[in-house]
Amino acid sequence: MSNTVNLTACKAARCDVYLAENMPDLSRSFLKRLFESGEVLVNGKTVRASFKLKIGDEISLTLPEAKKLDVVAQDIPLDIVYEDSDVLVINKERGMVVHPAAGNEDGTLVNALMYHCGDNLSGINGVLRPGIVHRIDKDTTGLLAVAKNDKAHQSLTDQLSDRSLSRTYFAIVHGNIKEDNLTVDAPIARDIKDRKKMAIARKDGRSAVTHITVLERFGKYTLIRCKLETGRTHQIRVHTKSIGHPILGDKTYGLKKEEFVLSGQLLHAGEIGFIHPATGENVSFSAPLPEDFEDTLEKIRLKYT
Repeated sequence: MSNTVNLTACKAARCDVYLAENMPDLSRSFLKRLFESGEVLVNGKTVRASFKLKIGDEISLTLPEAKKLDVVAQDIPLDIVYEDSDVLVINKERGMVVHPAAGNEDGTLVNALMYHCGDNLSGINGVLRPGIVHRIDKDTTGLLAVAKNDKAHQSLTDQLSDRSLSRTYFAIVHGNIKEDNLTVDAPIARDIKDRKKMAIARKDGRSAVTHITVLERFGKYTLIRCKLETGRTHQIRVHTKSIGHPILGDKTYGLKKEEFVLSGQLLHAGEIGFIHPATGENVSFSAPLPEDFEDTLEKIRLKYT
């Protein structure tokens, strides 16, 4: 059975751009297919991707029925922080990919969820991403919310869109950040020189805002807390690099030579909060820093304080 999503435009913009910004878990290629198949209506009429929205326009998307998932369920241990009949909150370990892709067809969070939940996952995202509302990178650790039915998925996606779903990350970055608090407001898009990377793109990037608070300074390194206002791919990693403070251990955006031997960037999604889709209550969850993060932090404290 198909699923219909209704939105009311709160600003004037191209329809495809507006939907990309307000439904961040739907890829641009997926949205393009919806337009091409006539599944996007504005005020009851089929529109093209380039249609110019006005404030108050009623947008309706019909998402196709999820295809039968051709992904093997695997008995992979999960660190479950919370679970009920609507949502799961997972503390993802370093090295686990969230969903299958070329080169990572198994051993992913989706494979583990298929085993743990069986058919009790939302189908909004179709064949490769059941239940996945938002993602974190392979070598980033921490909290992810997973939807166990379509109603919960739509609720959490709406909260991502209106920025009421809160996500807080902790990181160790290179260098001494002088400000106690700062906001990086810099649009992000695919790097035109390397399509596997993201980059600041002032002209054609998607809006990206990260609020940074300094927790500890060590001269050579800084421990920070980052609150996401938006959730672009590699957002914190790109933003910290853009201000001259790449994340320690980041093999893509960081330094070529590191003082410490690390298996990935020291970036941890430590806190998440949202309105529960069924009860309407505000809920929040936290996860402690992983062992390698704590160990490196202690080494830095001993050496530089």
